[in-house]
Amino acid sequence: MQTRNKILSATACLLLFGQAAFAQNDREQQAQKTEVWEPEPKVVSAPLNAPPSDAVVLFGGNSLSQWLSVKGGDAPWQLTDGVMTVAPGSGDIRSKAEFCDVQLHLEWRVPAPEPDMQGQQRNNSGVFLQQRYEIQILDSFENRTYSNGQAGSLYKQAIPLVNAMREPGQWQSYDIIFKAPRFDGDKLTQPGFITVLHNGVLVQNHTQIQGDTVWLGQPSYTAHGCAPIQLQDHGNLVSFRNIWARPL
Repeated sequence: MQTRNKILSATACLLLFGQAAFAQNDREQQAQKTEVWEPEPKVVSAPLNAPPSDAVVLFGGNSLSQWLSVKGGDAPWQLTDGVMTVAPGSGDIRSKAEFCDVQLHLEWRVPAPEPDMQGQQRNNSGVFLQQRYEIQILDSFENRTYSNGQAGSLYKQAIPLVNAMREPGQWQSYDIIFKAPRFDGDKLTQPGFITVLHNGVLVQNHTQIQGDTVWLGQPSYTAHGCAPIQLQDHGNLVSFRNIWARPL
């Protein structure tokens, strides 16, 4: 009897083990049905405080060779100690490279303001995606101006979620994800969208672009293709460093 009970117990254990193994195998097969192996993402190295390996370096501190004056010819801005600074009155500059959808990183700095500098006069510049859609650059540290014109705004279109401005003299950073608008001939088929982090803080969250940036009136779209990135000369000594872009 004892032998028979042992055999029955062993048989039951084997059955339970087999059922458990079958259930586990079935779960694994079910899980495999939702595994996607292709395409495999390419490897991109992302060193600390340096551009990713697949980035287009627009300004690394050595030269302005990747930029042109919008008036024609070489970029006329100042280059000192690895920093590019607006030459007031010389005009905007644009990248030689053209971009559609893009991830853009740039660092910028405004000097200490003069006592009478307030609002939009307080060290103003801007970065234009496709030479049309401006993210405002401005000293917005304890400097009240219209909310859709302060640092981090999609100028005259979208107020930043927060004011993430550091004090003048400190370096600021913008990380921008831009999805370009789509056109069929002259017809807009999909608006553009933009996400911006200012000093690592989200200030524009997949914001819909209403059209070309304008100072007067309402924005509207004009059909275009890929285009350069443009930096604004607004007459102030705004500086830039570490500018790179990743086409998306």
